[in-house]
Amino acid sequence: MTDTDTVLLDCTEVSHTYGSGRAAVVAVHGVTAQLTSRCRVALTGPSGSGKSTLLHMMAGLETATSGSLTWPAWGASPLGFPGRVGLIFQGPSLLPALTATENVAFPLLLTGMSDRHATGKAAQVLDLLGLGELGGQLPETLSGGQAQRVAIARVLACEPELILADEPTGQLDHHAAFGVVDVLLRAGTELGAALVISTHDPLIAARLPERWTMTDGRLHQPGGTVAAAAALS
Repeated sequence: MTDTDTVLLDCTEVSHTYGSGRAAVVAVHGVTAQLTSRCRVALTGPSGSGKSTLLHMMAGLETATSGSLTWPAWGASPLGFPGRVGLIFQGPSLLPALTATENVAFPLLLTGMSDRHATGKAAQVLDLLGLGELGGQLPETLSGGQAQRVAIARVLACEPELILADEPTGQLDHHAAFGVVDVLLRAGTELGAALVISTHDPLIAARLPERWTMTDGRLHQPGGTVAAAAALS
């Protein structure tokens, strides 16, 4: 870590369990990891390895059952503050009653931005992702790949300090996927934001300088350190 890096997130022996008793499923167990403002991480591993749960915890959507998970740069969970962490979900996440532009503008309105400025910002980011002509369409009229890119635009419009992308290219062909990764990398640089991309695609993972791998319940980090995590994603 350099003098200009800021620690955004710090996990120490973090665990998360769903349910209780015999029905309990350990989703994350004993994860120790740190993200700084200059991180560019590919989080790889098979389905069921804990990637999604870990990202949700990093975003503040899931709480730790045990261990310590803190956000030193902000002093509290980023939940409810769109300018801190942007989470791109793996599945459909657009509001069906809103157009593509309205979906992207919605979190900006929650921050107090005027409708005019929020709509303008939304249109600008949709253009960046090649979706400018689809701004007036409802989610049901979009393809899966187009809807995913709208969800990415919604996150980038808020200019977060940490971008967590859960399989953002899973529904895209390689050409479109590489274009999306280009946008995410460029956004991270321009915003000074940390970036974590969860992916099954080794070609996508190779685009990021650091790789964490979750396999068979364990998180392997650079340098041979291992943080345990149970299988659930």
